Amino acid sequence: MNKQDQLKHQVAKAAIDYVVPKLKPSDVLGIGTGSTANFFIDMLDGHQSKFKAAIASSEASAERLKAIGVEVLDMNDVQSLAFYVDGADESNKELHLIKGGGAALTREKIVASIAKQFVCIADESKWVDCLGAFPLPVEVIPMAREAVARQLEELGGDPRWREGVITDNGCDILDVHGLKISNAIKLESEINQIVGVVSNGLFARRKADVMLLGREDGVQIIYPGLGG
Repeated sequence: MNKQDQLKHQVAKAAIDYVVPKLKPSDVLGIGTGSTANFFIDMLDGHQSKFKAAIASSEASAERLKAIGVEVLDMNDVQSLAFYVDGADESNKELHLIKGGGAALTREKIVASIAKQFVCIADESKWVDCLGAFPLPVEVIPMAREAVARQLEELGGDPRWREGVITDNGCDILDVHGLKISNAIKLESEINQIVGVVSNGLFARRKADVMLLGREDGVQIIYPGLGG
């Protein structure tokens, strides 16, 4: 296991310690997508009796949960989630995030929207002063891809089609390079207003409530605005 995976493993274990003791048998748990979330799912094995079921933000995560015997529900049958646990590609001190490196951003955003607490788990490489070094994913209706790309250029970005990637929703991904995002809430809203955009990877309007950040000297618990 390389150093980054060790940090992801460490922070996933911290998330188990943070979330599981707070769960009730009737609770439904939201689970994200990606390598750090996968570590968390694997560590849920043995804790299945602590909660009722899960909602997954991707087909891949759903299959991983089912493989350890966790019931996966349709979100239309669930009113709220006790927790949503997921990783991030970048985070600033306000816990505004960039997500979508795994192309599951829309479903991740939907699941996060009904969670009472969004717990973000990440290693220290994801912590930044200014969002945008990681290209911002934008999910688009396929026929609108080039039209959306032109408008993203007008916003100062360099959008590039993630060729060969189709989301679970049957859509395309544009990765927007070259952004320095000083107002994540404003930019999130602006991009979402472009016709043909399904959603974008800025999680600022619904930011994380707490971050568990894996560092070499241990896991740090961070709340919005307190920095790290």
